Amino acid sequence: MTVDPRSFRKALGCFPTGVTVVTTVSETGQPVGVTVSAFSSLSLEPPLVLFCLDKKNNSLEALRASGHFVINVLRDDQRELSIRFSSRMEEKWKGLSYDSWVTGSPVLPGCLANIECRTSEVIDGGDHAIFIGQVVRLESRPAGQPLVYFRGAYADIGCTAGLP
Repeated sequence: MTVDPRSFRKALGCFPTGVTVVTTVSETGQPVGVTVSAFSSLSLEPPLVLFCLDKKNNSLEALRASGHFVINVLRDDQRELSIRFSSRMEEKWKGLSYDSWVTGSPVLPGCLANIECRTSEVIDGGDHAIFIGQVVRLESRPAGQPLVYFRGAYADIGCTAGLP
Protein backbone atom coordinates (compact mmCIF):
# COMPACT_ATOMS: atom_id res chain seq x y z
CA MET A 1 0.00 0.00 0.00
CA THR A 2 1.26 3.46 -0.91
CA VAL A 3 0.63 6.26 1.56
CA ASP A 4 -0.01 9.55 -0.19
CA PRO A 5 1.16 12.73 1.58
CA ARG A 6 -2.31 14.32 1.73
CA SER A 7 -3.89 11.29 3.45
CA PHE A 8 -0.91 11.01 5.79
CA ARG A 9 -1.20 14.68 6.78
CA LYS A 10 -4.98 14.32 7.29
CA ALA A 11 -4.51 11.30 9.57
CA LEU A 12 -1.78 13.04 11.60
CA GLY A 13 -4.07 16.05 11.98
CA CYS A 14 -6.33 13.86 14.13
CA PHE A 15 -3.73 14.06 16.89
CA PRO A 16 -4.04 17.37 18.77
CA THR A 17 -0.76 19.13 19.53
CA GLY A 18 0.33 22.00 21.66
CA VAL A 19 1.85 25.00 19.92
CA THR A 20 5.31 26.35 20.70
CA VAL A 21 7.60 29.04 19.41
CA VAL A 22 11.22 27.87 19.27
CA THR A 23 13.70 30.74 19.60
CA THR A 24 17.45 31.25 19.29
CA VAL A 25 19.86 33.94 18.15
CA SER A 26 21.64 34.10 14.81
CA GLU A 27 25.41 34.30 14.43
CA THR A 28 24.97 38.09 14.13
CA GLY A 29 23.05 38.25 17.42
CA GLN A 30 19.60 38.73 15.88
CA PRO A 31 16.64 36.94 17.51
CA VAL A 32 15.19 34.06 15.49
CA GLY A 33 11.85 32.34 16.10
CA VAL A 34 9.62 29.76 14.45
CA THR A 35 6.26 28.20 15.34
CA VAL A 36 6.60 24.47 16.00
CA SER A 37 3.96 21.90 16.95
CA ALA A 38 6.27 18.86 16.64
CA PHE A 39 7.65 19.05 20.19
CA SER A 40 8.03 16.34 22.81
CA SER A 41 9.75 15.41 26.02
CA LEU A 42 12.38 12.74 25.48
CA SER A 43 14.04 11.88 28.80
CA LEU A 44 13.78 12.77 32.48
CA GLU A 45 17.34 11.66 33.34
CA PRO A 46 19.00 13.58 31.82
CA PRO A 47 16.27 16.13 31.04
CA LEU A 48 15.95 16.09 27.25
CA VAL A 49 13.36 17.44 24.83
CA LEU A 50 13.07 17.37 21.06
CA PHE A 51 11.44 19.29 18.27
CA CYS A 52 11.26 18.71 14.54
CA LEU A 53 11.71 21.38 11.89
CA ASP A 54 11.17 21.19 8.14
CA LYS A 55 14.50 21.29 6.34
CA LYS A 56 13.13 24.05 4.07
CA ASN A 57 12.45 26.37 7.03
CA ASN A 58 14.36 29.67 6.95
CA SER A 59 15.29 29.35 10.65
CA LEU A 60 16.96 25.94 10.30
CA GLU A 61 20.53 27.12 9.79
CA ALA A 62 20.38 29.65 12.64
CA LEU A 63 19.10 26.92 14.98
CA ARG A 64 21.85 24.52 13.86
CA ALA A 65 24.59 27.13 14.21
CA SER A 66 23.57 28.58 17.58
CA GLY A 67 23.83 25.39 19.62
CA HIS A 68 20.94 26.40 21.87
CA PHE A 69 17.24 27.19 21.82
CA VAL A 70 14.18 27.94 23.97
CA ILE A 71 10.88 26.13 23.65
CA ASN A 72 8.16 28.69 24.49
CA VAL A 73 4.92 26.77 25.18
CA LEU A 74 2.08 29.08 24.13
CA ARG A 75 -1.11 29.81 26.05
CA ASP A 76 -4.49 29.87 24.36
CA ASP A 77 -4.45 33.69 24.32
CA GLN A 78 -1.12 33.79 22.42
CA ARG A 79 -2.48 32.75 19.02
CA GLU A 80 -1.10 35.96 17.50
CA LEU A 81 2.44 34.84 18.42
CA SER A 82 1.87 31.49 16.74
CA ILE A 83 0.67 33.19 13.56
CA ARG A 84 3.47 35.77 13.64
CA PHE A 85 6.25 33.17 13.95
CA SER A 86 4.74 30.85 11.34
CA SER A 87 4.65 33.65 8.77
CA ARG A 88 7.38 34.77 6.38
CA MET A 89 7.19 38.38 7.58
CA GLU A 90 10.62 39.95 7.93
CA GLU A 91 10.15 41.85 11.18
CA LYS A 92 8.70 39.12 13.39
CA TRP A 93 10.32 40.65 16.47
CA LYS A 94 9.14 44.24 15.90
CA GLY A 95 7.40 45.51 19.04
CA LEU A 96 8.00 42.29 21.03
CA SER A 97 9.74 42.24 24.35
CA TYR A 98 11.62 39.18 25.55
CA ASP A 99 14.06 38.07 28.20
CA SER A 100 17.22 36.01 27.94
CA TRP A 101 18.62 33.53 30.42
CA VAL A 102 21.63 31.21 30.33
CA THR A 103 22.25 30.84 26.57
CA GLY A 104 20.98 34.22 25.36
CA SER A 105 18.11 32.71 23.35
CA PRO A 106 14.94 34.83 23.51
CA VAL A 107 12.46 33.83 26.22
CA LEU A 108 8.92 34.99 25.40
CA PRO A 109 6.96 36.34 28.40
CA GLY A 110 3.57 35.03 29.51
CA CYS A 111 3.92 31.51 28.09
CA LEU A 112 2.69 28.42 29.94
CA ALA A 113 6.30 27.26 30.06
CA ASN A 114 9.72 28.27 28.79
CA ILE A 115 12.34 25.53 28.42
CA GLU A 116 15.91 26.60 27.64
CA CYS A 117 18.20 24.00 26.10
CA ARG A 118 21.65 23.41 24.72
CA THR A 119 21.50 21.41 21.50
CA SER A 120 22.91 17.92 22.10
CA GLU A 121 22.24 16.47 18.68
CA VAL A 122 20.53 17.15 15.36
CA ILE A 123 19.31 14.02 13.59
CA ASP A 124 18.08 13.55 10.04
CA GLY A 125 14.37 12.73 9.95
CA GLY A 126 13.35 12.57 6.30
CA ASP A 127 12.24 16.04 5.25
CA HIS A 128 12.74 17.30 8.83
CA ALA A 129 15.67 17.85 11.17
CA ILE A 130 15.17 16.53 14.72
CA PHE A 131 16.76 18.76 17.36
CA ILE A 132 17.48 17.14 20.73
CA GLY A 133 18.23 19.53 23.57
CA GLN A 134 19.45 19.17 27.14
CA VAL A 135 17.37 21.37 29.43
CA VAL A 136 19.46 23.97 31.29
CA ARG A 137 16.68 26.14 32.75
CA LEU A 138 12.91 26.19 32.76
CA GLU A 139 9.91 27.94 34.22
CA SER A 140 6.23 27.08 34.13
CA ARG A 141 3.07 28.85 35.27
CA PRO A 142 0.39 27.13 37.34
CA ALA A 143 -2.62 28.59 35.51
CA GLY A 144 -3.71 28.99 31.92
CA GLN A 145 -4.75 26.82 28.99
CA PRO A 146 -2.53 25.64 26.14
CA LEU A 147 -2.81 26.81 22.56
CA VAL A 148 -3.85 23.64 20.71
CA TYR A 149 -3.82 22.73 17.03
CA PHE A 150 -6.19 20.02 15.72
CA ARG A 151 -7.26 19.05 12.17
CA GLY A 152 -5.59 22.08 10.63
CA ALA A 153 -7.02 24.70 12.99
CA TYR A 154 -6.66 26.10 16.49
CA ALA A 155 -8.89 24.30 18.96
CA ASP A 156 -10.24 24.82 22.46
CA ILE A 157 -9.71 21.86 24.78
CA GLY A 158 -12.44 23.06 27.15
CA CYS A 159 -10.47 21.97 30.21
CA THR A 160 -10.23 23.64 33.59
CA ALA A 161 -7.27 21.59 34.86
CA GLY A 162 -4.86 23.66 36.88
CA LEU A 163 -7.33 26.48 37.44
CA PRO A 164 -8.34 27.45 40.98
